[in-house]
Order: sequence, then structure tokens, then C-alpha cells
Amino acid sequence: MIGMLINALYNLVDAYFVSGLGKSQMGAISVVFPLGQVVVGLGLMFGNGAASYLSRLLGRGDKDTADKVASTALYSSILIGAIIILLSAIFLKPILVMLGATETIMPYALTYARIYVLSCIFNVFNVTMNNIVSSEGAAKTTMCALLLGAVLNIGLDPLFIYTLDMKVEGAAIATAISQMVSMLVYLTYVLCKKSVFSFSIKEFSPTRQMVTEILKIGVPTLVFQLLTSLSIALINRASSNYGDSVIAGMGAVTRITSMGTLVVFGFLKGFQPIAGFSYGAKKFDRLREAIKTSIIWSTSFCLVVGLVMAVFSTQIISQFTEEDTQMVLAGQKSLFANGITFILFGFYTVYSSLFLALGKGAAGFFLGACRQGVCFVPVILLLPMVWGMNGILYAQPIADVISVVITVFMALHLHRELSMAEKQVMSNSDI
Repeated sequence: MIGMLINALYNLVDAYFVSGLGKSQMGAISVVFPLGQVVVGLGLMFGNGAASYLSRLLGRGDKDTADKVASTALYSSILIGAIIILLSAIFLKPILVMLGATETIMPYALTYARIYVLSCIFNVFNVTMNNIVSSEGAAKTTMCALLLGAVLNIGLDPLFIYTLDMKVEGAAIATAISQMVSMLVYLTYVLCKKSVFSFSIKEFSPTRQMVTEILKIGVPTLVFQLLTSLSIALINRASSNYGDSVIAGMGAVTRITSMGTLVVFGFLKGFQPIAGFSYGAKKFDRLREAIKTSIIWSTSFCLVVGLVMAVFSTQIISQFTEEDTQMVLAGQKSLFANGITFILFGFYTVYSSLFLALGKGAAGFFLGACRQGVCFVPVILLLPMVWGMNGILYAQPIADVISVVITVFMALHLHRELSMAEKQVMSNSDI
């Protein structure tokens, strides 16, 4: 949870300090944001995919294979990340146009992106290492690396943006330095031989089985990350019809809500292994208790955060601008609606995580893709045509409600399956 929250802080801090430069500058980092998330998704694909496999290998004492998996995942993510970053740098301008950059936003977006996109190679390394190091039980190391980078970013942003008068370029440099420092923490951990993995280039040996094991968990993670980027890009493109203020306002809303969503994701990372273990051990009473506890805790958190976002929506958005009334109005409306529907987010995420934990990959993948893919894409493409700007502001909340309705039906079906399985186990024990 702390790691996820720190990750969200990077994005929010940049937005907060850049917002003082103007709506076009704020719009610029909003437009570039999805591109960075796609690149980071590669780190998540290899890191998250390898972590599950590594835990199992370490559990059965197969350290030789674990070394090969860790090294292969790390160097693969860096190699593919570097290729994607190079292609992004070459075709940067058309990519930014596709992501919704207007003529007034484009100069700032190019300035910010040229540095930010190249620095994403550090983040690819960090995200991959985050998952790999966590798989060996060194969660404190990952938290320290993330926390140090985030605190440094908070200090460097105002220094580079305002004191050194580097504006949006300064924001990108501050982020790059912060990510580099986090990378140095991981490198120190490895070079001091504190890790159980060697990370030797000689251990880089991608076999078919290894790649399959990594990708079967990693690809869904990447797809979810791509859907997040797609949803932000579609919002930016739709908002560009109404000016830089709306793009800036929606960019602020995205970063604010991500603070809450990422904490819930972090909490449910802890729920998944409990649910999977209980299901595998046929402990259905423990599974039901885990589901109930997770729904109560996540929904309680979402209720508090959602009400804060809704009740103080104007005051929160106003922190990102001084005098742009259109940005405040657009951001306030969207944040208010997102705050109300965020109350449902815990329930939805518990079940999208639960299906995956129980090995029901297809159902879990579909449900996980609902909020920012299956439900969101049709809404953001169609609703603005009939409802204008309001269709953009309320697209995510409407998609959230549709996703929860789907979740209810899928949850009822799942609980019927679990009840039948429990009865089968009880009848077998009686025999």
C-alpha cells in the first residue's frame, strides 16, 4: 500500500508544482502521462510476472532457476523498455498529437517529454526490481527506494521549476534525478550481495517455459496498465475539443483519484494470497471471512476518501490553479462525481482480484478490464457526442457504475459455485 501510494505521489507532486506555471503546462504533463505509463507497464509485466514464479521457485529451494528467472526478467525489461523509449523519442510529436496535445500544449509537452520519456528507463528498472526484490521478502528495501525517490522529487520540483526557473523542463529533470536515486538504492542492494539473486548477465537465459511462466501473469498486468493509459489518452483527446483548461482539469482529477485507487490495489495485493491459499486448501469459511473483511475495509476506506473528494472537490481542484475558473469548474464537476462512485471501487476491486486469486483467469481478466476498458471505452467515445463536455467529465463515474453492476452478477454466480464446491467437500468427508 505504501509503495503504491508513493508511486502516485510522483504524479501528483509534478502536477501540483507545474500547475503554477499555467494551464497549457499542466495540460502538457497530463498528455505525456499515458506514454510514461505504457513504458512502466513493461517493467510491471516482467517484474510482476517474474515475482510469482520466483516465490514458487524459492519455496521449493530451486535457487539456480530462480537466479536465471530474475536475471532474465530484469535484462528483458531493460532491453525492451529501451527499444520502446527509443521509438517513442523518434516519433514523439505524432504520439503526443495522438494523446491529445493541442497547438498551445505541444511546445511544453515536447520539452517535458524529451527528458521524461528517456528517464523512464530508470523507472522500468525500478518497477521490475520492486517486484523481484519483494518476491524474496525484502519489502522494506523496495519501500525505502520508492520513498527516497518520492521525497527527493518533492524537494527538487520547486527548486528546478521555480528557483532555477527551468519550468516544465525542471519538472522532468527533477523526476529523472529522483528515479535515478531509487535505482541506485536497488543497485547498492544487489552489489552489496544482500539479494538472494545474482542478477548476472551470464544468467540471462530465456527458455520457453520461463517466458511462459513470466508472461502468463505479466501480460494481464501489462494489459491493465495499457487500458489505464488508453483511458487517459481518450479523455485528453475528447477534452482537447474544449481547450487546455479542460485537459488540465481532467489531468488533475486523474492524479487525485489515483491516490485512492492505488492504495486499494496495494491492500488487495495482500488479500489475493490469503484468498488463493484458502480456496486451494478447501477452507471455504476462511475464504468467506477474507472476502467479507476485505470488502468492509476497502469500502470503508473508499467511503472516507470518496466523500472527501466529493465534499471538498472545489477546494482540492483549486490547489492546481490560481485563476482558471474553467479548469476549476470542469475539475470540480468530475472530481465530485468520481468521489461519489469511488465508494463502490473497493467492492469492484475485491472481486476482480478474487477471480484471479482463485485461478479463474478469464473471468478475472474480463472483470479487471471492465472499469477502464470494456465499459469505459464505449462510454468516452459515445457520451460526449450526445452530452458534450459533461460526457467527458462523467465518463469514468458512469463506467464505474456499469462495472459494479456487472460485478454483482458475477459475484452472485461465483458464490453459488463456492457453495456447491463446499457441499461437495462436505459430502466427500461424510463418505
